[in-house]
Amino acid sequence: MAWSTRQLAELAGTSVRAVRHYHEVGLLEEPERRSNGYKSYGVAHLIRVLRIKRLAELGFSLAQIADMGEADSYPDEALRSLDAELESTIERLQRVRLELALVLRRSAPTELPPEMALATADVDMSDADRAFVVVMTRLMDPSAMGSYSEALKDCRVVDEEAEFDDLPEDADEETRRELAERLAGPVRGLLADHPVLGDLNLIAPKRPRYAAETSVTALKDLYNPAQIDVMVRLGKLLKNPPGSARDDRA
Repeated sequence: MAWSTRQLAELAGTSVRAVRHYHEVGLLEEPERRSNGYKSYGVAHLIRVLRIKRLAELGFSLAQIADMGEADSYPDEALRSLDAELESTIERLQRVRLELALVLRRSAPTELPPEMALATADVDMSDADRAFVVVMTRLMDPSAMGSYSEALKDCRVVDEEAEFDDLPEDADEETRRELAERLAGPVRGLLADHPVLGDLNLIAPKRPRYAAETSVTALKDLYNPAQIDVMVRLGKLLKNPPGSARDDRA
């Protein structure tokens, strides 16, 4: 006694169409035919179909299975290669799940890398500041991402930040000068703890000039003229020792 195509498919837990396809792509040898012309399958065919199914479930393509031939043992090299691919896929999916969890729990921005989204999730940032961080992540060397993330986590909110965020573009010079002076102290402390925040050679060591040009373009796009002026004054103050004459005339 032998099995028909339908019976083989039923025993293997697959479809007649799948069995026929295995024949078409050369994975399953054609069996002998009965006197009435119907195919006659035996145990060897069942084992072969089960093997094909198992390898496909593990993630191998039919072309890869064909390359393995019909040996009884599974090819170690192919299995190790697949295992490495699966490990990489699992790591990627875990990162995706982490980012999705952040978005769901904290409305973290999806345009940021997961580690940066984590760093900024609990930081009180203006829309402009957050958008600027997005730009910086596009310029940042991977080696700087961790340091930059840690620096953002350590950002301490000061009253002057709210004043800067709300600064109107027609703010008078005295207001801008005074705000820059009050911001200098907190910013100096932050840069002392996290130099990466103020050094493009650390952020983008391979392309510091391009990073500078791109960040200036972003700043002009995100902040109004009065805020830009405060940043320029603040930059001058930070270049000089606190309390120096040049410091007072920024």
